[in-house]
Amino acid sequence: MTAEITRMTDADAAGELIAETFSRDEITRWLIPPERDRLPIQRRFFTMHTAHALDHGHIYGVRESGELAGVAVWFSAPYPEIPGQEERIASFAGEHAERYDLFGALMDELRPQKPHHYLAFIALLEGRTGRGLGSLLLEEHHRRLDTEGTPAYLEASSEASRRLYLRHGYVDMPELLRLPDGPVMYPMWREPVSRAD
Repeated sequence: MTAEITRMTDADAAGELIAETFSRDEITRWLIPPERDRLPIQRRFFTMHTAHALDHGHIYGVRESGELAGVAVWFSAPYPEIPGQEERIASFAGEHAERYDLFGALMDELRPQKPHHYLAFIALLEGRTGRGLGSLLLEEHHRRLDTEGTPAYLEASSEASRRLYLRHGYVDMPELLRLPDGPVMYPMWREPVSRAD
């Protein structure tokens, strides 16, 4: 199948795909212990961020045979906070909002202060991993970063994703992000690559 990378303008479609992908991962299970609550809450959370990215970032989609198969969401740091973010999360996350607040605070503590682009989310539909689509999404934005001489930052949510990022020039930051009684995330940094003309 032929894969095509496009810039996305549909925040709902991007947020839905990310929520569907992440609804089963360890971070989501830590944020929202009851399984019945995970997908509805994460849909609202990720769509809130993808809508913000339309004005303050970049959303890429990868399509196979016309079907959206994956999404990557980038922000240029520092970027404006989502207006009323804490209140909005409290409105849809309810009793789980406190965990979102803690998670956000831990991420903020480790995030580098120097200018960079931040890969907030990259997600592929179930059954679409291992086919190079994640690499295509990364390479699309990396070309821009390399041209501009801009570094990149992310938090890998698993060892598998960490290995993908290592292959694309990221290195581990000194400190891990440890969720209380929960999983570990791997903050990673990528310096821009000089590309010969």
